[in-house]
Amino acid sequence: MVKVNIISGFLGAGKTTLIKKLLGGSIAKEKVILLENEYGEIGIDGGFMKDSGITVTELNSGCICCTLAGDFQKSIDELIDTYHPDRILVEPTGVGKLSEIIAAVEKAKTRHDDLVIAGCATVVDASKCRMYMKNFGEFFIDQVKSAATIIFSRTQLLSADRVEKSRALILEQHPDARIITTPWDDLDADTMLEVIESGKPIEIHVELDDDDDDDEDEHEHHHHHGHDEHDEDEHEHEHHHDHDEEHEHHHDHDHDHDHHHHHHHHHPGEHDADEVFENIGVETARRFTQDEVRSMTAALSDEEEYGLILRSKGILQTPEGAWFQFDYVPGELQIRDCSPDYAGRLVVIGTNINEKALKALFNL
Repeated sequence: MVKVNIISGFLGAGKTTLIKKLLGGSIAKEKVILLENEYGEIGIDGGFMKDSGITVTELNSGCICCTLAGDFQKSIDELIDTYHPDRILVEPTGVGKLSEIIAAVEKAKTRHDDLVIAGCATVVDASKCRMYMKNFGEFFIDQVKSAATIIFSRTQLLSADRVEKSRALILEQHPDARIITTPWDDLDADTMLEVIESGKPIEIHVELDDDDDDDEDEHEHHHHHGHDEHDEDEHEHEHHHDHDEEHEHHHDHDHDHDHHHHHHHHHPGEHDADEVFENIGVETARRFTQDEVRSMTAALSDEEEYGLILRSKGILQTPEGAWFQFDYVPGELQIRDCSPDYAGRLVVIGTNINEKALKALFNL
């Protein structure tokens, strides 16, 4: 039997941290494969996962439809045939729809009888629930509704009252969800895995030739929730369409698998991640002190100036020649030392990004 656990979560919720914690528990005795499904040209996490001796397959094809329709199936087959794992941990991109990943695994089950989805969890930053529902309802709510277990991150930084409010928001969307609100440091890895695996699985029916029909009402619903209540979302909406030019090339190659494509015609409210999220990745030989990175990332919260920045991470060299990694989500920056890379790299992901201002900020 090959158990599959899917750990999803919006950008920067802490999926990788959670996976590292789980791998420290008794599943370390099993043959585990981590399948990361990155969004963006730069799979920076690959670097530090390799440091922990875990094999990572990075599917960096950027375009989520393609990754799911093509590479994902192929990767699952290759991983199973090559490694015969006991367990596959799938870490989908932060801006994907969990329902699509589950559908892709369901589809793989038709080729591998012994594949079992043993638990799907979504990591949710307890301090950002409301903001994500408002701005990115379509993606965020899909991740919340499609997972049996919701794991709140950063609850140790919030008041109990604030955590309870976030819990209520999630339950409104998904009344049967099991929600872990205890800070992660207080739970051991095996307890967490047990909660993830005992949540009631969500049924997602896949009809192999056309898996959209079942989902129709659901999609409509996400759309309304995400966009109708709030006027200020309107301009965001129009903004995506201005960007269609830029994304044309994705769509051209999507047509090889018109898999998820045709429901753009049924649902004007449906978006691919590529239409909504932009991602700027650069490589650089410039050197940065950690303090410079602190002040640059602090500046990113200025939405007028830079757009809505959801995540930035990178691996850079200091003037003295040491290397460090940084990982920024709004309001929080982590920096850690790391081994050298072939060049400095950084990536910024968000919506309405002002690329010129951003490059000026990072002195690129």
